[in-house]
Amino acid sequence: MTGTHPCHGAAKVAVRDQLLAARRRRPLTDVGTDARAIAEHLLAAPEVRRAATVAAYVSVGTEPGTTALLDRLVDAGKRVILPVLLPDNDLDWAAYHGPTSLAPARRGLLEPVGPALGVDAVATADVVLVPGLAASPAGLRLGRGGGSYDRALARVPVGTFTCVLLYDDELLPDVPAEPHDRPVTAAATPAGIHHLR
Repeated sequence: MTGTHPCHGAAKVAVRDQLLAARRRRPLTDVGTDARAIAEHLLAAPEVRRAATVAAYVSVGTEPGTTALLDRLVDAGKRVILPVLLPDNDLDWAAYHGPTSLAPARRGLLEPVGPALGVDAVATADVVLVPGLAASPAGLRLGRGGGSYDRALARVPVGTFTCVLLYDDELLPDVPAEPHDRPVTAAATPAGIHHLR
């Protein structure tokens, strides 16, 4: 990767490893409780209440859970689109119509089985919910390192509510960043919605 300082890459790997290890230690009961709290905060947020289309994702393992959130968004009349991982790590999108519209995919993911909407579909969303491992007050988000969401966020119009779902202790004073990293405008944690930047 041109233009990437080697120290930044190493710092990201170290922080990412620490955060993933902490997530693996989370009791599943806490994961469920935290998922419900995050869902309540997001469903009450004015940005989400006003939204016609929400781009979201299907959580895996001990990530902050989105399962109940997705169904409640659909029940609230929102159009929900979910990512489909392409071979080049970019993200296509397809509509979510409930748990039966998901199928197992690569890397242990669940993906929607409907017609592909194209990589630019994320630009039509009023709210974009993204996974991450940490975020800073400046809105810098640390992902898993594939770059998929940085590419997707680059297509999202400025001013769109972009929100990373995290645990409370994953809001950090600073996260290592690189020039291609795309900031987010908010973080949703069990304690509430935190507006960043």
